[in-house]
Amino acid sequence: MARIGVLALQGGFAAHAPSLAALGHVCVEVRRPAQLARLEGLILPGGESTTQLKLIASSGLLPGLCELVSAGAPVLATCAGLILAAREVQAPQQESFGWLDLTLRRNAHGRQLDSFEGRSDRGLPLMFIRAPRIVAYGAAVEVLDTLEGDAILVRQGRIIGACFHPELTASVAVHELAFGAAAGVGASDGVVGLRLVAEAG
Repeated sequence: MARIGVLALQGGFAAHAPSLAALGHVCVEVRRPAQLARLEGLILPGGESTTQLKLIASSGLLPGLCELVSAGAPVLATCAGLILAAREVQAPQQESFGWLDLTLRRNAHGRQLDSFEGRSDRGLPLMFIRAPRIVAYGAAVEVLDTLEGDAILVRQGRIIGACFHPELTASVAVHELAFGAAAGVGASDGVVGLRLVAEAG
C-alpha cells in the first residue's frame, strides 16, 4: 500500500481514487504544499491545463511537485496533466514543467464535442476528451501504446504519460503500470501486456 497524491486543484481528480483503491493504495488529494509530505507517487489529472497552471502557482505547489519528481517518485500524467509534464506545448504555446521530453499539440484529438471512446492498438480501453496529441518525443521516451500508430501512452523513467483518461475506463492497467499494486492484489491482464512492451523496448 502506497500513499499516492492526486493534484486536486481543478479537473477530473476524483475519478482516480477508485483506480488507486482497486490497487490497494491510499489516495491523498493535494491542494496545499504540506499535503505533499510522505507521498510515494503523484497523479496530474485531466482538466484545463491553463487553469491548473495558475492554481499551482497561486498555491505554491510547484517547488514541492518538482522535488517529488526529482526524488524519483512515480508519476502518472493524464491529458491536461500530460500537457503540464511535457517539455513543449503548442497550439497555443504555454508554460510546462519539462518532466517528459515531449512536444504536444493541445486539443489535437478534437474539442469537447469530438470526445470519443475506443481501443488502443494494444487493446486498452480509451476515453479521449479534448486530448493533446504527441507530435515529437526524445530518445529517452518509450512508447508503450498507440492509437492508429500515434503515440498515446509513454514512459520516461518513472513518469507515465497518457493522452487519454484511463481513470474513466474499467481498466486499472495504466495506474498499475505507474504505481504497481499493493501486496495481495494481483496484476491485471492489461498491465502484463504493457510491461512486456516496456521490457522489450
